[in-house]
Amino acid sequence: MASTDSQFIKLDFMPGIHRESTEYSEESKWYDSNRVRFREGKPENLRGYSKFGSFTLNGIPRHIMTWSDNNTRPYQAIGTNTNLYVVQNETLYDVSPIISVVSVSSNFQTFSGSSLVKVSINNHTLEVPDRILFEGVDTFANIDINGIRSVVSVSGTNHFYVVASTSANSNTSDQGTTGNIQYLFKVQQTDDIQGLGYGAGAYNAPRVSSTGWNAPSTQSSIIFLANQWSFDNWGEDLLAVSRGSKLFYMDTDASTTPTRTVIITASPSCNSFLVSPNAKHVVCYGSKEFANDGDPAAKINNMVVRWSSQANFNDWTPTAFNTAGEVELAEGSRIVGAIRSRNTINLWTDRAMYTQQYVGSPFIFRFTQVGSNCGLIGPHAAVDYDGASFWMSENNFFAYDGRVQTLPCPIRRKVFEDFNHTNQAKVYAGINSEFKEIIWLYPLANSPEPNAYVIYNVEERTWVYGKLFADGITTAFENKNVYSNTLITGRTSAAGDMYVWNNEPSNTYTGDGQPLVSYIQSAPFDLDEGKQMMFANRIIPDYTLGTGQAVNFSFKVRNYPNGTESEKGPYTINQNTNKVDVRMRGRQAAIRVSGTNTGQWRWGAVRLAVQPDGER
Repeated sequence: MASTDSQFIKLDFMPGIHRESTEYSEESKWYDSNRVRFREGKPENLRGYSKFGSFTLNGIPRHIMTWSDNNTRPYQAIGTNTNLYVVQNETLYDVSPIISVVSVSSNFQTFSGSSLVKVSINNHTLEVPDRILFEGVDTFANIDINGIRSVVSVSGTNHFYVVASTSANSNTSDQGTTGNIQYLFKVQQTDDIQGLGYGAGAYNAPRVSSTGWNAPSTQSSIIFLANQWSFDNWGEDLLAVSRGSKLFYMDTDASTTPTRTVIITASPSCNSFLVSPNAKHVVCYGSKEFANDGDPAAKINNMVVRWSSQANFNDWTPTAFNTAGEVELAEGSRIVGAIRSRNTINLWTDRAMYTQQYVGSPFIFRFTQVGSNCGLIGPHAAVDYDGASFWMSENNFFAYDGRVQTLPCPIRRKVFEDFNHTNQAKVYAGINSEFKEIIWLYPLANSPEPNAYVIYNVEERTWVYGKLFADGITTAFENKNVYSNTLITGRTSAAGDMYVWNNEPSNTYTGDGQPLVSYIQSAPFDLDEGKQMMFANRIIPDYTLGTGQAVNFSFKVRNYPNGTESEKGPYTINQNTNKVDVRMRGRQAAIRVSGTNTGQWRWGAVRLAVQPDGER
């Protein structure tokens, strides 16, 4: 039994995770967690996830968008570095656009016993692993090559190899009559690449110590950007852009199932786009300029905003009779991203924030710089929640509700000190409206892809962090606008398949059917203000636990902040636990609560019985 001299102290910590200072100075606060959120100031475990459909995705998803057509059929658009997909009725369709078509006749060579096929096309421009669609080609040497094939090898500029579904029964050449080859959307790189080698540096630029005359540059400001996607709706239809491409369009009425997107040839090449909220202009961010439309070698101007005429995505030439136009922004080196807000568009360069507001002719849009030193870290790192914009920059979090303000973040140092800035463009922001949360998926320092999250609760103003998949990656996030759950894209292990996942389905606390680990740990707290040695002998739990669920308590006890730490526990608590007897002594302690659960747990008003103790 507890001594009559014992007093009960309530283990009541400040909501959210706090790590901006030393562990000891964060007394009375939670210090570390994984798969935990706060509701009404109390921590609880996140719900789990399950596969959306049985299909897998090729490549790494960079964007996901959901919408419904005029017949209320739900859709998902998913862009990876290899494919553009649309999901309808839990069925995956490859809607990647056809870039060009080449007629073929007697262009194939086979090798007896091998499924390898040599294809001869002059100046084909294909690379490994580009995809091509063969149609209408006659069978030859037991091989039917029709369908989508990937380039597995290239021999010069006139020959490449693909793999057929069957092996050839003879050596042949000049085979296959009629038919055509359709070049599909090219496979894109997954990482930003710094341009190096001869000529990579600026003319007459200062040399670095490792570079001499006639030597390749080892540093440069030239960056070949990785694949990114932008999606938006044109009514019930889909518009899409892969960074650097023209617009792609899919008409939902063209077929009962999604058809391949087509290229809007009149549109400029651009990095991203939106459909304006007021007057239905398609607005491109980082665009080829109008003056260079006739020059196929002209580059995209990363600071140009260009828009189509009203309600016409085929009209991009400014005239006295339309509303097409363009403007070049001033502060920054490139436009990073843009989102719609209340009757306006908010957009960011790498250094500043602008608003874009429709004002009508003759200027069409007014651009106002509203902030500096608050640039966007990646194209999908900003969201709009209830008329306010939230975003991540290279070293902080910001909000805009009429003025730019820095978000107080008690885990900012934790996030940005363990961050892979080389792959910062892959940061992905999402909204979980059920819990009034903003989530950012980001890459830890040892990961090339987003494998961690940081969550901000807009109403309770609490922050948490962790990993949704213990060993995998999570690359995109979509709110429950159309479907009954939020959706994420990712894989649960380093070598696993890529799926779309139902995130946090109701009453689901497992991960693809398996128990999930969650924990939360406090900073050290003083027992009796640390004035004397204290002896703790009892825990009075107060938890909400699902049927059959349990959590584990453990304590880390010290006599001094830098003294030797001893661990007590773990002690298991379930629905039937009224008290737990413990034996520990010290001036300060930290508590850790963990569970491997298939159901819910929620922290309440837990109490600890302590009494003065001697120095022995």
